[in-house]
Amino acid sequence: MDSPTVLRRRLGSELRRLRERTGLQAKAAADALRFSATKISRIESGQTTLKESDVRALLELYGVTDEAELRQFISLTRRSTQRGWWHDYGDALPDWFQTYVGMESDAARIRAYEIELVPGLLQTADYARAIFRISPSAPSSDEIERRVKLRIQRQEIFHRADPPIVRTILNEAVLRRPIGGPHVMREQVLHLIELVERYEVTIQVLPFSTGAHASMNTAFHILSFADVPGDVVYVEALTSSLFMERESDIAHHELAFARLSESAMNPQDSLSWMQKLATEGYGRVN
Repeated sequence: MDSPTVLRRRLGSELRRLRERTGLQAKAAADALRFSATKISRIESGQTTLKESDVRALLELYGVTDEAELRQFISLTRRSTQRGWWHDYGDALPDWFQTYVGMESDAARIRAYEIELVPGLLQTADYARAIFRISPSAPSSDEIERRVKLRIQRQEIFHRADPPIVRTILNEAVLRRPIGGPHVMREQVLHLIELVERYEVTIQVLPFSTGAHASMNTAFHILSFADVPGDVVYVEALTSSLFMERESDIAHHELAFARLSESAMNPQDSLSWMQKLATEGYGRVN
């Protein structure tokens, strides 16, 4: 079942298609309905929950009169307002990250480049716990456990009937930095190896020896969907995130990802490197 986040994106994409078919600019549509231009932008990018009354007004403006088509739009609107499973963790999940989790839960393909840490989707509970413990927000023990539970539940997408294809490029520093100590890191690397062997997960390690590369200061994710046009680039900061959907932004990040992939060890060499690291790279573990 599609998540509400992806349904909003699909609905927004369809409304944008209808607007463009009528030849209306976004500002003209906003003025006609006394909406703000920002509201139209957020509706079309799927960044806001739509009211049924707003959708009906937009459809009327765009000349949609076919009853069957109207019913489809209203049904999609109602489904898009339902709560996703992640809303149960609302107090431990910033609003801006809820959007990402919703997209991730329905993504057909996820491409990620990380500079400093293992992507949340691939983390073990102990690794995630070690990350949360040093958070500047100083979460309580109970809150940390709720965040860890959410992070692990996100990994249920690997058990979907149609699990996503995940391609991840990790800076060597990600696997060298002893987060949580040697035992936690060894278990984390073994977990990555298991994911590669069991699922549609590919990991490439970008070694220090590469030197300068295509994304020196920015980690990013590119999410693609089976039945929603357009990819989304996600970039996260400490207290907010950025979603980019312009074709030029997507193309720029896809090119960076391709160049990073060329600079990194190939998947098989990366797997061998991680296996050796898990065996020898963290010293003696009690």
